[in-house]
Amino acid sequence: MARSKPNILVTGTPGVGKTTFCEALAGSTQLQHLEVSKMVRERRLYKEWDDELDCSIFDEEMVYDALEPLLEAGGCLIDFHSSAFLDDGLLDLVVVLRADTSTLYDRLERRHYPESKVKQNVEAEIFQTCLDEAREAFEETELAIWELPHDTEEHMQEALERVQEFAQSYTPG
Repeated sequence: MARSKPNILVTGTPGVGKTTFCEALAGSTQLQHLEVSKMVRERRLYKEWDDELDCSIFDEEMVYDALEPLLEAGGCLIDFHSSAFLDDGLLDLVVVLRADTSTLYDRLERRHYPESKVKQNVEAEIFQTCLDEAREAFEETELAIWELPHDTEEHMQEALERVQEFAQSYTPG
């Protein structure tokens, strides 16, 4: 059965603004915001906990199984830093948000992340880890991957308008 609304993955390094972006987008598109990190914590969809970085090491199969029925129905904004475990057949667009490293550093500091976690995430942004993962995961597909800056309010508005236009013009196919 074809979905009447698109599924959009919003990915990027922690701190680039995925959740803020998805909350704004959900409000303007009536798409359901799935904050996967929160789902992982609440439903314990992880293999183990990393005490040093104070984060879970999620179980791809458990997370996929939790997301699959929601994605099959359509109309989802998937907010997560990882993309490789998702099935391209359940996605209609991948948005990779990017941030300047100084902006990212400041955002992570405000979250009171340990210095090691701040450093790891800033390095991930420098080496475009999330962008490369998305490109590699979906390189053999027709799935569109949009790399969008998300440093300023102006960037956010431009990105929101672009993705809103995609969602509004979506036709099942």
